[in-house]
Amino acid sequence: MNSSEESAVSAMSAGRSAMRMGPAELVQAAAMARRFYLEGKSKIQIAEEFGVSRFKVARVLETALERDLVRIEIRVPAELDAERSDALRARYGLRHAVVVESPAATEDIDDSPDPENLGEVAAGLLGELVNEGDVLGLAWGRSTINMAAALDALPPCTVVQLTGVYDAGTAERGSVEAVRRAAQVSGGDAHPIYAPMLLPDAATAAALRHQTGIARAFEYFDKVTVAAVSIGSWEPGISTVHDMLTDEERAHYASLGVAAEMSAHLFDAEGRRVGRDLGERCITVEADRLRRIPEVVAIAGGQRKAAAIDAVLRSGLVTSLVTDTAAADQLLIAGSAPRPALDRADPDGE
Repeated sequence: MNSSEESAVSAMSAGRSAMRMGPAELVQAAAMARRFYLEGKSKIQIAEEFGVSRFKVARVLETALERDLVRIEIRVPAELDAERSDALRARYGLRHAVVVESPAATEDIDDSPDPENLGEVAAGLLGELVNEGDVLGLAWGRSTINMAAALDALPPCTVVQLTGVYDAGTAERGSVEAVRRAAQVSGGDAHPIYAPMLLPDAATAAALRHQTGIARAFEYFDKVTVAAVSIGSWEPGISTVHDMLTDEERAHYASLGVAAEMSAHLFDAEGRRVGRDLGERCITVEADRLRRIPEVVAIAGGQRKAAAIDAVLRSGLVTSLVTDTAAADQLLIAGSAPRPALDRADPDGE
């Protein structure tokens, strides 16, 4: 056994319990373990080689683990927290949950934005989820913009913008550019929306939705198979919609119990949609259409956003989450156990 084999299968580091096995048993167990764990042979193949039953092979491998002949290490990149990821997936009934290490703590942790590495990890997740011929939808948000910038590979797919922009004057640096970037990486068509997310009134928003370019993007909403969205809590600088409203409007929606915002949709702490009249003034994918998209990945992190993330996960609109350890720790102790996200509950229902 060479040095690399010894790191995975250690027949000599038997310890007291392993020494209860005789020398022939030790040698045979080590050989079987080497075949199974290092050479990738099946239990049937090992049984044929050693002239025993596959059931004996299974017992020997189990004993090798119990007696420390074999040591198995599960390693993921240091930035990923596998334990929290699995716990979060199970708690919320998500399809995928990926938790990354939060940046080193600072004195102003409550004021820090989403960790930038969320975008990089989300880009990797999209690379797994998107298949050739899919329609990828991107909603406005700093996290989705960071994710698009980090994309380096995507199968050929169509990319559509799901919301208007925070400020039409910054479109080139925001969601329009994110859509273009994703389409460039995939080699597919891009369908951006050159319009603000929030309009002064419902009539103006309705007129814009009928403009050719915007209407064409809306036609793709029912074809979206994978979507990426951001989450904001109802605070200055953390929610795009909050910052676009007047003081009077903010107070009105706050009185309705708003706890979170996603793609210009507002949610209370239980994940129910509130302030639905606001949607009539917005250029955004409708909540019911979001709920029908097979895979909706939310990207949001930071302790300050934990309550908002919890609310959106309870809404039934999201199937997967990329977040950080600071938010995950709060989510794992937050309130009562939620309904599984994959039930895709109607956020407008009771």
